[in-house]
Amino acid sequence: MKPAYRQELKFLLTMAEYRQLRSVLQAVMGYDAHAGAGGGYNIRSLYLDDLYHTAYRQKLEGVQVRKKYRVRIYNGSDAHIALECKYKNGACVHKQAVPLTRAEYDRFLAGDCGFLLGKPQPLAAQFYVDARAAVLRPCVTVAYDREAFVNDVGTVRITFDRNLCAITAQQDLFDPAAPAYHVLDPGRLILEVKYTGILPEYIQSIFSAYSFVRTSASKFCLCVDRVNHILR
Repeated sequence: MKPAYRQELKFLLTMAEYRQLRSVLQAVMGYDAHAGAGGGYNIRSLYLDDLYHTAYRQKLEGVQVRKKYRVRIYNGSDAHIALECKYKNGACVHKQAVPLTRAEYDRFLAGDCGFLLGKPQPLAAQFYVDARAAVLRPCVTVAYDREAFVNDVGTVRITFDRNLCAITAQQDLFDPAAPAYHVLDPGRLILEVKYTGILPEYIQSIFSAYSFVRTSASKFCLCVDRVNHILR
């Protein structure tokens, strides 16, 4: 089955812009069903790369078709652990995932990925081959607080990502006290808009009222740069 790619737009916002847009979205869209009482949740993603930093370099070089692997958790819990691959084709994205138990994650982190060959998801075997061929290894952990709005029309998903922090790959993904280094300037956050097909007109009209500047900023690359700067 052909993967369903979605459009992805990114913007860098100030807190004032965030508050204005958030108040409008609250009136016309609902929160993500998995969000907490305040509409948000924390995300940590442990990214993997090879010895040549291929995923990092391809993003900086603007390679149109690329992919990167990560392990993602929510709110510091091991209740939902997912090995994910994010595929990128220009401004379009597609994601596949394989659920992991905490025991499987521990094996994964120790370099034992053989158990993936017994999983039904195609991504499991794909990662096993890629990991062995390219010697994929933990690179950096990206952490942030996300507030997500959703709408079924056009499968629209609008997210605000605040408090973006970089954590070295050597730190425990689940450790709430792991040293984290802020990445963006104070008062800045990242807005992402994802949708399938055409963005509904009423959402287009909302954004037309603002002068947001699009960015190609990658949270992954920003965090790699931050960690490399710290470790110099």
